[in-house]
Amino acid sequence: MKFIQPEIFKKYSEIIFGFSTKIGLNRGAPFYFNMSFSTGDDEKIVAENRKAFFNALGLSGDKIAVQKQIHSDIVKYVTCGGMNGESDAMITNRSNLGLAISTADCTPVFIYDPENEVIAAVHSGWRGTVKKILLKTLQRLVDDFDSNPGKLITYIGPSISRKNYEVGNEVADLFDEKYKTKKADKYLLDVSGANYDMLINFGLQKNNIETSSLCTYEEKELLHSYRRDGIKSGRSMGIIALRD
Repeated sequence: MKFIQPEIFKKYSEIIFGFSTKIGLNRGAPFYFNMSFSTGDDEKIVAENRKAFFNALGLSGDKIAVQKQIHSDIVKYVTCGGMNGESDAMITNRSNLGLAISTADCTPVFIYDPENEVIAAVHSGWRGTVKKILLKTLQRLVDDFDSNPGKLITYIGPSISRKNYEVGNEVADLFDEKYKTKKADKYLLDVSGANYDMLINFGLQKNNIETSSLCTYEEKELLHSYRRDGIKSGRSMGIIALRD
């Protein structure tokens, strides 16, 4: 099994983190090592995949909080594993409770407040970015947990890069010129960059942010991409948890 662990979290022994890839349990086409029950993959296989991934992180399935991601700006404080309803961001200060984000191109963001021992996980596609779900998550951390933006540690996970994310005018018009490049009658959009700027503008320090250089669309052997593979695409899962 191959999963991604960013350097920025490795210095914190109390943080458990992993971002799954297509590689695991010798799974083959079309879904490979898939974490989602909503892709058309065999549910038994997905359950086995999830169990293997959770075990690799030292977590049990009943201690993983998941959400039905709906491209919203809903941020929830969660205290238990299992399905926590519809939302696109979760926050917890409970130990040994993993927060899971499912992606196949959208931008995943994972946040750790080492002063107050709080974590957050955010799913921010173009819709969530327009709705500023990341900004609203940051504000919840400040309002509810007295987080200091300058001390927050953040990882922006793999997502589709600007040069591979083509959108129409109706989407591009919702973004500042900084994040789009004209291409014929379409635009190339930088969703990850828009989220990075939200972090900086909120007061996070550059040296406390790690942004993955991996493009989900380009990394055909490693990462799932809905834009590349369509309905046959699997999903990766990013999990952050606080260790006891």
